Parts: sequence; C-alpha cells; structure tokens
Amino acid sequence: MGRLRTTGQSHDGDRRPSREASPLVAIEDEPEPRLLADPPLAGPLSEGRVFIQYRAENLRVLPVFGAGALSVSPRVGHVHVTIDDAPWHFVDSGGETIVVVGLPPGEHQVLIELADPTHRVIDRSLIRFRVPERMSAENH
Repeated sequence: MGRLRTTGQSHDGDRRPSREASPLVAIEDEPEPRLLADPPLAGPLSEGRVFIQYRAENLRVLPVFGAGALSVSPRVGHVHVTIDDAPWHFVDSGGETIVVVGLPPGEHQVLIELADPTHRVIDRSLIRFRVPERMSAENH
C-alpha cells in the first residue's frame, strides 16, 4: 500500500509550503515562459542517436492548440523542432526527450522553439553537435 500524504499541519506542528503552483488554479502575473535545453546525451550520440532533453519553465507542454488556449492558466504550449536549417519543422507536445536518428556523421544542429498554442515562438535554443563516424561491424 502507498504512503498517505497530507498537506497543511504536520504531526509535529510544522507548517510546510507547497512545492509549486497547482496546474488546477489560475496564476496571476505569470512569469515569462522559458526554454531550457541540454546538449545531446553522450552515450546515444556516440552511437549516432541524438537524445535532447529539455524543459519549459512557466509553461506546460501539452497538445492544446488554437487562440482559445491563450487564456489558459497556467500557460500551455508546445515546441517546434527544426533540424539542420530544414525548411520545415515538427511539433512536439509531449514534453519528452527529443529523439533524432539517421543523421549522417558530421556537424548538425537542432533548433528547439517554445511556442504558444497559436504557434507564436516565445523562446528558443539552438543545440550544435557532431555525430561521430561509426565503425562498421567487420572493423570491430
């Protein structure tokens, strides 16, 4: 059985503050959203797979789109991901690690843009990295 968690007054009389804002209650004067992205994880990159972890501050990454969602509080949005200056991007609304496979060895970049529900870009991060040459199986 799981532990029962309580809020408010603890048994020892200690008062504990909440960890963060509740996604169920509107936030007044929300701070500006911010995107934080890490370089690709080294292990997968050494095998030619690009795993980029990111997080959004002051915005929940969710599959909610359209002008009506602009008034949602706490804010919602998604990310646009562009690889190597491609003329197109894909949208991620899951908030999970971005995974890119199949890039040839060499220098690459991934542009991650934090966007509101109408696709207006709020913040961005450009990640540059090198996919290493891979040894063929017969060279091992």
